Amino acid sequence: MSAAVYARGASVVLCLAAAVFLILVTISAPTWEKIGFLKAGPLPIRFGVLGHTGTRVGIGYRFNSSALAFDDHNLNTPVVLNLTKTLILHPVAAGLAGLASFFGLCGLTYYHGGTVVMVLLAALATVVCLLAFVLDLVLFGIARNSFRSQGISAQYDNACWLTLAALVALLLGFSTASYGVFARYKKNRQGRVS
Repeated sequence: MSAAVYARGASVVLCLAAAVFLILVTISAPTWEKIGFLKAGPLPIRFGVLGHTGTRVGIGYRFNSSALAFDDHNLNTPVVLNLTKTLILHPVAAGLAGLASFFGLCGLTYYHGGTVVMVLLAALATVVCLLAFVLDLVLFGIARNSFRSQGISAQYDNACWLTLAALVALLLGFSTASYGVFARYKKNRQGRVS
């Protein structure tokens, strides 16, 4: 088998791994308390995509002051509330990465055009994941600093690093899929010329 086929196979695995990482991030606190973006307080309270410890699942949430007994006036602003709504980019990126791996699998088995679609979807998933990661750092950096300024321990949690791992996997998946597409195109073109 050629290097292009190996590259396309690796890109399918990488995009699938990114999708799994992003699905884990999506089911973070309050759904699954072992995963969160920020861990604060002695209990600790974890903040996830669809809420935090002790809240119902929903898009966008407020940082609950009664759970940690802190002054929430800096965190419960319209800007911060809108930033929590952008956390929905994680499941969007997961869906795009999953679709990319599906089309990549189609490209490996019977239709080369699937790999081309995979490159486009992996590129889009990479951009969405990068945007999500940057917004995570901004949102939870603001929250962490606000907690720490009031003497409450707070640190980034595992969902941040899972998002970063997904971003790296998507970048590598996009790169290897692109190589797989263009190497095959170059080989076909050289075959026609000679």
